[in-house]
Amino acid sequence: MSEQIRPKGKIEVSSAAISSIVSEVVQRCYGVVGVVPRNFAAEVADLLSADRKRGVEIRVRNKMIVINVFVVVEYGTRIASVAQSVKNVVRYQVEKALEMPVEAVNVHVQALRVSDEE
Repeated sequence: MSEQIRPKGKIEVSSAAISSIVSEVVQRCYGVVGVVPRNFAAEVADLLSADRKRGVEIRVRNKMIVINVFVVVEYGTRIASVAQSVKNVVRYQVEKALEMPVEAVNVHVQALRVSDEE
């Protein structure tokens, strides 16, 4: 007598929720000064929409997550190292939180900024 287990529902996580996770994680990465919209049109859309997180784009395809992050990096840090760190930390934290595979994390460095601290 084998009993079949039937699902009693499903869980869906919105792109806005995933964006929130990514935004929080990126802000804590070494060398990242901030997260910015990819262009002026995206900035206007961010201002008008409560669903999107600034500087983070999420796509879900074939049950895998593709993340694009647009960051400002601190001047004087190794850009490649900061970007690789962001990719690793974002992938780990999103997969840990959602138990859903991340296909790609694309880091777009939009600008460099000199830190105010001396």
